[in-house]
Amino acid sequence: VSTSHLQLAAFALGTVGWILCTVSMGIVEWRVWHVDNTTIISSGIAWVGIWKVCFISYLHVSPGYREQFCHKFSGYDSFIPHEIYAAQGLLLIAMFMGLLGLAATIFALRNVYMGITHKTLIAPFFLVGGFFFIFAGLCVLIPVSWNFYSVTHNQSIAFPPSYYMPSSPVAQEAGAAIPVGIVAVILLLLSGMFSLSYRFPVTANTITK
Repeated sequence: VSTSHLQLAAFALGTVGWILCTVSMGIVEWRVWHVDNTTIISSGIAWVGIWKVCFISYLHVSPGYREQFCHKFSGYDSFIPHEIYAAQGLLLIAMFMGLLGLAATIFALRNVYMGITHKTLIAPFFLVGGFFFIFAGLCVLIPVSWNFYSVTHNQSIAFPPSYYMPSSPVAQEAGAAIPVGIVAVILLLLSGMFSLSYRFPVTANTITK
C-alpha cells in the first residue's frame, strides 16, 4: 500500500479528468460567435458546439420572453468543418479509453488494498491504466487545440440558410468547453504518468522466489 500513493492520486485525477472530458462533449459553447445581424439572433451571440449550434431569439415569442433555438448537426452535413468532425469522434474515443483506464486502475488498487501482492495482478494493470489515460488525454488534446486554432484565426463555417447563421462572424472567442477540455487533458496526462510510475516493491520473499 505504501508504494501506491501516486496511483491512488492517479485514480482521483483520472476520474475528474474523465468527468470533465464527458462534460466538454455536452457543452455547446465551443466557439462563441459575435454577429452583427440581430434580426434573428437577438442577442448577437451564437454558440457553436460539436453537436449543434444555438442562439437566443425573441421572434415568435411573447413580449418579455426569449427562446433558445438549436440546430443539431447530422453525420451527413457536408458544411461541418473537419475540426468538429474530429472532436465528435476523438472525444467519444477519449471517454471510452478513460473508462477503461479507470477500470484497470480500480482493479489494481483493489488488489493492493486487499493485500493481493501477486505482481502479475498489480503492476501490469497500473501500466495498462496509465496508457489508457494518456491516450484519452491525447484524444482530447487534438480537438481542443484544433478548435482553439480555428477560433483564434476566426475561421468561418458555411451554414445552410435554414440555420439562420452567417457564414462568418464579426468576431469569435473560445467558449467554456475549451478550458474545460484543457483541464481534462492535464488531469488525464498526469493520471497516466502517475500510473506508469508504479514499481512493484522488491522484498526478501520476492527475491527468494
